[in-house]
Amino acid sequence: MKRKDRLVDLIQILRDGRLHRGRDLADKLGVSLRTIYRDMDALIASRLPIEGERGLGYVMTAPITLPPINLTLDELEALHLGLSVVGKASDPALQAAAASLSGKIDAALPEDRAAPAADWGFAIYPFEDPARGFVHMAPLRAAIRSRRKVDITYSDHEGRQSQLRVRPLQIEYWGRVWTLTAWCETQRDFRVFRVDRITTLDVSFDAFTEDPGKTLADYLASLDT
Repeated sequence: MKRKDRLVDLIQILRDGRLHRGRDLADKLGVSLRTIYRDMDALIASRLPIEGERGLGYVMTAPITLPPINLTLDELEALHLGLSVVGKASDPALQAAAASLSGKIDAALPEDRAAPAADWGFAIYPFEDPARGFVHMAPLRAAIRSRRKVDITYSDHEGRQSQLRVRPLQIEYWGRVWTLTAWCETQRDFRVFRVDRITTLDVSFDAFTEDPGKTLADYLASLDT
């Protein structure tokens, strides 16, 4: 598993707000304890709201999401797409300017419950990662609003592709990376997908209702159990 994928998994584990021992995290992700320590040091250094230390365990204290601010989501996507382009420029000054601007944007994001501090994503994810997912943002938002199931082709961290039908429930912002929380009709469970890993997406004409056990509220409740 690539490090950036492992860090996303760590965030998903820690977002329940509970204390997690390093050894338990290592066993769950199939890596060494030393690797977990390095990963947690990187996340803490990136100013994620995580407390803890080696030998005691780690807890996320105040996850952050992107609520409505002066920028619309379309404007924010356009801004970060531009940063994606500039961040790959050959001019070191432009790369530094993109990093500086990104840091200022991240610093302005308020604290909330649903997602972590945005600036860690700048260091972990290549700029080209989010650009691949922007094409799916508009149809995903439309599908969430209209409660339409979507058919996706999803590529996991090892490049294996799956054909899935999902009920899209929520899009979250994780610092240049967007994730889709959904009820997966194919796997009969909740799943969190990285939007940039969705290679194809088709909004179906099949609508869904708020069935018990398959709603966003049910998913959020499961994080507390």
